[in-house]
Amino acid sequence: MGKFEVPDKVLYVCTGSKCAKRGGKDLYKMANSYVKHTKGKIDIEVIRIECTDRCKFAPVCNIQPENIWLKEYSEKEVLRLLAGLLTK
Repeated sequence: MGKFEVPDKVLYVCTGSKCAKRGGKDLYKMANSYVKHTKGKIDIEVIRIECTDRCKFAPVCNIQPENIWLKEYSEKEVLRLLAGLLTK
């Protein structure tokens, strides 16, 4: 079996129907591009998930392993959080 790299942190972005309509799909694209083009001290992977079952708080994303949940966020808030994580 081959080995694969495990990222230091993972940003899960909900792109289910309600979250996608409220910016989740755009955030996924933007965060993925930001992480790919910004080198930091840690490795962050952005993963699109279908639904967190928290539709009334859409859009929703979370960062693991810190278990940080963001609801009704703006792209600016997520970029600020990612920038902070990359410089730690």
